[in-house]
Amino acid sequence: MSRTGADRLCEALLKLGVDTCFSNPGTSEMHFVAALDRRPEMRYVPGLFEGVVTGAADGYGRMTDRPAATLLHLGPGLANGLANLHNARRAATPVINIVGEHSTEHLPLDAPLTSDIESLARPMSSFVRRMERAEHIEADVAAAWSAAMTGVVSTLILPADLSWAESKAPADVEIPAVPTPSSVDEDLLSRVVAALKDRGGKVGFVLSGLALREAALADAGRIAAQTGARFFAQGSNGRMERGRGRVAIEKLSYQAAPGRAQLAGLEIIVLIGAAEPVTFFGYPTGSGRLAPCEAAIIDLAGPQHDLAAILARIADLAGARSLPPQPLASMAAPAVPDSSSVDRLTVRAINHAIADRLPENAIVCDEVISSAGFYDLSHEAAPHDYLQLTGGAIGIGIPLATGAAIACPDRKIVALQADGSGMYTLQGLWTQAREGLDVVTIIFANHSYAILHGEMRKLGVEEARRNVGRMLDLDAPRLDWVRLAAGMGVPAGRATTVSRFWHLLDDALRQRGPYLIEASLA
Repeated sequence: MSRTGADRLCEALLKLGVDTCFSNPGTSEMHFVAALDRRPEMRYVPGLFEGVVTGAADGYGRMTDRPAATLLHLGPGLANGLANLHNARRAATPVINIVGEHSTEHLPLDAPLTSDIESLARPMSSFVRRMERAEHIEADVAAAWSAAMTGVVSTLILPADLSWAESKAPADVEIPAVPTPSSVDEDLLSRVVAALKDRGGKVGFVLSGLALREAALADAGRIAAQTGARFFAQGSNGRMERGRGRVAIEKLSYQAAPGRAQLAGLEIIVLIGAAEPVTFFGYPTGSGRLAPCEAAIIDLAGPQHDLAAILARIADLAGARSLPPQPLASMAAPAVPDSSSVDRLTVRAINHAIADRLPENAIVCDEVISSAGFYDLSHEAAPHDYLQLTGGAIGIGIPLATGAAIACPDRKIVALQADGSGMYTLQGLWTQAREGLDVVTIIFANHSYAILHGEMRKLGVEEARRNVGRMLDLDAPRLDWVRLAAGMGVPAGRATTVSRFWHLLDDALRQRGPYLIEASLA
């Protein structure tokens, strides 16, 4: 059997440890699909929509700290997946996209699917390369992998003629060393340590990325115990290690009033893997910055640095290494049943039940935007990883859980999903059923885009009229998640009371495989 350029590409990916491909291909990618079929060690995971494909690659990369591949059909296929590539970029997730392209001779004919793939890719991809010569395939893949391993999205464009052309034996793949972290600015580090010693209680740290893993959080807790400095997690983060035995950290709000209250009184704010705290949107009422006007912002380290090592150095220099870490957030009080009815299903009751029943070493994927609350109730839940929406592009929850389940098949995945955003990538349930993934999806069904109702109230619109309701409500007709899930091959049940929800949750957590619970809140 002849070998093709697509075979060489597949083999190069495998030699670099990229052994999972999330895919929604078309005609221009068929030779690569054939190459994947010849290499069974490459796991091929289909998605019915490109946003599922890219979101699943994000979830996989967050949990493995290495890239999966995606296979996308030309520019329109890439465009369909851009929203979740935006989220992956914000989460600093390694991803390698393989985007099919027309053959070189066909491109000048301007066929209907022809587009400027490079221009579509660049806003979400830090590395973009059009593959042009067979003898460079291995080097192209290695360069994309090396870039992805710095925590970015890489995109390779694969012309069909390069894919189908018979190819000689491939060159050896020179496996690049994992990029070395950048050195921290020693002057800035000295300034931070001096500030901790002089006025520790007036210094705040905002953490993200690898600074939110267990060992790094423990060092942050030691620094807080020694100096009185305050620590916050950035408002949205790719992955956090949380639960009993781990240092709890308060998450910054993106809302103006609560976010400013959290940072009030700080004179210095140190960023470690995080961006300057801001509101999600701008409003006519004032600045979107959350830090006090007089506070100095020190951008100490980004994703290119070894964030855990930097926190360890600060702990050493502050004389805190021998101290036991202290929690960086106060524990939430236990949930109190709603006074009107102990069996009334509320957001708090749902979150309390999940935190109470969460299995050891579970992975929680959270896209409950307007009904948040699990995070504040889960400091003392069983140890778990917490993944959330990072870039604000809704429709990540179901795909994120799908990718996390592929990455960690021995761990229970619990997906907390708003109903409105869940409809963006509902097709991910089909992938969960097809692959037999151990995911419990909980739909917080308030039958509206509740967050947008809140934005309307900020404008002073307390009572929505007909057009606002028609744009923001999801109740005419109501979405039936039990039937939607069944149509995707996922068994499901509906809860309208707390007791029913606990029953369904216990059943779902006991069994393996996908299951969906519609928690009806109205």
